[in-house]
This record gives sequence, C-alpha cells and structure tokens, in this order.
Amino acid sequence: MEDVKTVVETASRPSLEILYQSAELVAINKPHGLLVHRSMIASDASEFAVQLLRDQLGQRVYPVHRLDRKTGGVLLFALNETMNSLMQQQFAEGLVRKTYLAIVRGFTPDELAIDYPLRREDGVEQEAFTNVKTLRQAELAIPFGKHATSRYSLVELTPRTGRLHQLRKHMAHVFHPIIGDRPHGCNKQNRFFKERFGMHTMLLHARQIRFRHPVSGEEITITASWQAEFGRMLAVLFDSAELVFGEDIRENRNNEN
Repeated sequence: MEDVKTVVETASRPSLEILYQSAELVAINKPHGLLVHRSMIASDASEFAVQLLRDQLGQRVYPVHRLDRKTGGVLLFALNETMNSLMQQQFAEGLVRKTYLAIVRGFTPDELAIDYPLRREDGVEQEAFTNVKTLRQAELAIPFGKHATSRYSLVELTPRTGRLHQLRKHMAHVFHPIIGDRPHGCNKQNRFFKERFGMHTMLLHARQIRFRHPVSGEEITITASWQAEFGRMLAVLFDSAELVFGEDIRENRNNEN
C-alpha cells in the first residue's frame, strides 16, 4: 500500500520545467518559493528542487549552484559526481556568466558597477562585484510616503562574483532594493506591493547562464522565461516593455496564458 501511495503522490506533483538536458547536466526553471534542498532554517518547506527533480527523472541529481528560495529561474544540476565537481569548479572560478532580471525601487542609472565587499556569516570579508544595466523605468501616479508618485526600474544584473545574497545586498546598498526582498529590501515597499497588487514573492529572476561544457568544450547558453508573478508585475509596471525585449517578452506572456 505504501508503494501505491508513493506513486500517487509523485504523479500528483507538478513537473518542473526542463530547460536543458544532456547525459550529464540538466537545468530547470525553478519556481519562486521552492527551496533547492532541505534547510534547517526553513522547516515549513515540504518539497525541494533536488527531491522533485530526482523523482521526476528517476535518478540522483546534484545542484551545482544555488538560488534563494524566493528567486525563480535557471537552476543547473549535474547527473553524476564527476560533472558536479567540474561544474562547481567553474562556478567557483567565475567562469559561468549569470544574468538576472530584477524590479527595484526608484530610477536606477543607465549603467552602474557596484564594487562593495560583503561579509560572510563568520565575519570574513569578501570582494563582491555586480554590473547593473537599466532596461526600463516606470513612474506610477500612486503617492508613496512623501513622494507624489512611485518610481521603479527593471534592471539586468550581472554578478562577477557569487557571494551569498550578493544581488540583494548590493541593490540595497545603492538604495534601489529589490521589491519583495526580506530582510535586505524596503519593508514599506514590500507591504505596498502586497496590499496594492497582491504580490507575495521577490521580483528577482535568474534569466540566463552561459558556460563552456567542461568535457566537450561546447558553449552552452540556458535561458529561462520568467514565471507568472514576475510577468504580471512587468505588465502592471512596464506597460511598454516590448520596446526593450521585442518578441521575447511577448513569447513569455504567451507562455503564461
């Protein structure tokens, strides 16, 4: 009876979106709110990307990097220990180019290079670099605090290092926190988005990763469509975002419908 129950429970779970798969690697479009693996600090979670993908593929999987629970987008796994080690080495050496999209408070500069060291939990300071490019800006006729309007930017973030919560901390450091970020973001903005738009996630999306396959040498690019909540907020805030993304944003919206 237990085996039947397990089969039924597994079949009822929604499948993770596979973005790329080969004999040694697989990438998914991780939903917002899904933990990569079991964590002591998130005892409320009952499902994890590692577990779901393992059951979906019927084999063991190894996450070669991490995404925050509230971040959606490209998440890469190895399918054997050797590839896991090789890919983790590439991430550690900064050989994997990662690109994110985020919606942040205020009008950001056209381009910005953030060079701001971050401390680990043990107090050790590490260099951290992030490039910011503004893709779109929006000013809503909604008063916020002492301001007569509310301003937001859609930005492309390219981290050159991979520190814990680097993008969240860097954007907060330059006073353009990511909407929905806790604890580094703006609680007033987060509350505003929750009450005004019913938005409960963090507006950070792991858009793309690019790397050279450590065995074949092939250049691999994996891109993830943003998920429904991110797309909904794009539509709410940036009604002419097609001017930035061309067909790409329309394809994403069509996939959501």
